[in-house]
Amino acid sequence: MSPATRPRDLPPTLGMTLVEGGAEFAVYAGHADSVEVCLFDKDDADGSSERRVPLTERTHGTWFGFLPGVVAGQRYGLRVDGPWRPAEGLRYNPAKVLLDPYARAIEGDVSWTPEVFAHRVGHRLKGDDLVRSTLDSASAVPRCVVVDEGFAWGDDAPPHTPLADSVVYETHVRGMTRQHPEVPEHLRGTYAGLCHPSVIAHLKALGATAVELLPVQAFTSEPEVVQRGLSNYWGYNTLGFFAPHAMYASTPDPQGALDEFKGMVRLLHAEGIEVILDVVYNHTAEQAGRTGASLSWRGLDNRAYYRLDERGQDIDVTGCGNTLDLRHAMVCKMVLDSLRYWVNECHVDGFRFDLAVALGRGQNDDYDPNHPFLVALRTDPVLSRVKLIAEPWDVGIHGWRTGQFPPPFAEWNDRFRDSVRTFWLDDLKAQAAGHHQGHGVRELATRMAGSQDLFGARDRGPVASVNFVAAHDGFTATDLTRYNSKHNGPNGEGNRDGSDNNQSWNHGVEGPETGPADPEVEEVRRRSVRNLLATTLLATGVPMLNAGDEFGRTQGGNNNPYCQDNETSWFDWGLEGWQQDLLATTRFLTRLRADHPVLRQRTFFTGREVHEDGSTDLAWFDVEGNPMANGRWEDPSTRTLQMLLNGAWIGQASLLVVLHGAPDVEKVTLPAVAGLTAYQLLWDSTDERPASPTAATLPGPVEIGPTCIRVYRAVDPT
Repeated sequence: MSPATRPRDLPPTLGMTLVEGGAEFAVYAGHADSVEVCLFDKDDADGSSERRVPLTERTHGTWFGFLPGVVAGQRYGLRVDGPWRPAEGLRYNPAKVLLDPYARAIEGDVSWTPEVFAHRVGHRLKGDDLVRSTLDSASAVPRCVVVDEGFAWGDDAPPHTPLADSVVYETHVRGMTRQHPEVPEHLRGTYAGLCHPSVIAHLKALGATAVELLPVQAFTSEPEVVQRGLSNYWGYNTLGFFAPHAMYASTPDPQGALDEFKGMVRLLHAEGIEVILDVVYNHTAEQAGRTGASLSWRGLDNRAYYRLDERGQDIDVTGCGNTLDLRHAMVCKMVLDSLRYWVNECHVDGFRFDLAVALGRGQNDDYDPNHPFLVALRTDPVLSRVKLIAEPWDVGIHGWRTGQFPPPFAEWNDRFRDSVRTFWLDDLKAQAAGHHQGHGVRELATRMAGSQDLFGARDRGPVASVNFVAAHDGFTATDLTRYNSKHNGPNGEGNRDGSDNNQSWNHGVEGPETGPADPEVEEVRRRSVRNLLATTLLATGVPMLNAGDEFGRTQGGNNNPYCQDNETSWFDWGLEGWQQDLLATTRFLTRLRADHPVLRQRTFFTGREVHEDGSTDLAWFDVEGNPMANGRWEDPSTRTLQMLLNGAWIGQASLLVVLHGAPDVEKVTLPAVAGLTAYQLLWDSTDERPASPTAATLPGPVEIGPTCIRVYRAVDPT
């Protein structure tokens, strides 16, 4: 709608919109007394060129107006005046230049000043006596930049890979390519580097159908982290929900950064790879209200944007100091507008919602699966058609909600992660120490079959379960087999940060340096990694790989390297022989999954007869080849399980997956089943590198190695 046809009491689109002769601008500041747009020249470092344009129109808390002469490339910010009553949640300060929440590009970074550090190491506030000119002005804020949204998308189209066929690869734009030898040096660590032909070739050979990128919306570092001489590497500290993080671009030009991000998406799409963004709408970079500086939302309308208690202080269910309040219509609108922007203008294919429970907490702070925001996502004609993945927890009361998000959400399945680690690592560690026999196989079987106990309601299906054993937060798969305890000293927090419940096992020696006398330790560790990855890729559901696990990446035992923008987090592409073997194994397993539809079920198994020969879609057998009975299911010492996936009823090959979690060689009887006459061994996790398929084997006893997985295909012995 043009300015000429829009009613005067109807605000324009929020943010800066270029129109003929200038730009229209609108921002929500519901409790403010005045709002000014501050225009700056491009190379103005000290603000001396600032020109202030008051917004004179206001409707329902939204301030708006026309800015003549504004074109793409214009730098700008906001000054907002109003009451300074922190106890009531009002923190207006016209001395601050604020960011536009809808800015499409942000130039520069937050510069935390000594006043912030001094306050955070010991100074205490005294009620409302804090004056606006001290802490709340103690940071330099970057500038918003007007951009041209035009881009030559050509014939770009989303791959639309079904969830059942997806292999999600969680990675970091900077870390993945920062040391990649085939990526030109000036492109390493950038959007352009991530879509370099050598990186795309790696993703395609790996069988990844989607990259899930750690936060790429503009973010900054926390003052405490900066004071320790570090920086926020992961990016869970958002500064702007509409702007790509400029430091990931190979160009310093804000317009170029946006275009480079779009170019990355276009090139990945051309190779059939989807782009999923890890988005952080649960909190912002402004930290806690009484101790955090105003950068944008807090200075615009603290009481609207954040959850506050009766004293005007932040309610924090994120562990990061504040919580955005999606109960407020304008905050909910901002998040939805942001999501639609990334889909419509940047062509991304989906989102992983960080601490998603915080987004669904209702009027009484309880989680509500019918929260207006979640309903909006499910009904929006744009957003309901892309991939929606929830991290189904936050740190607030009753924050664990795995399995409780509404369709079409998929969820990170932490129960899968914990069950698989327990079976392959924690139980064996306890057994080696003489503590207990284990937890049996019932839980593992439930996870392998798609976690119907969690996702069976409301016709969600196994594709609601995103299966993983490692992610950015925690040990890598290799470190799970090398360390019993976290080693987070370099983070500067006294090793107090990060989880203490890793369910890892160092196999008797802490760390990688086992010495020449311990080659067997490394051999068993490598087999444990293969077991972890294979369980993820063979299970029903949507597998997610932690980037670098496919070749044994290590973080030196740091299970929380959020502030390690260095070799701890960067991928080392100089692969040793065992890493090449592991990479070949991971590629083999993703091909196996792609080639066998029985591993990619969209609906849950029934266990009922599906064929005239009496066979069922899924059957479980014990070590003797007999159907699993209650005694075996309930026995905590049971360490061997056979899973027969029947493909005959859908015209596909059947697979037998043998999971042997005991540390000894075992004689296992391959089951004799109606309609199945022989088995061909496709893969054995005791092999360092995938071997050629073997000749057919009749049902009966075979000897398998310690702590291993075997995959057999049903074949005709003739």
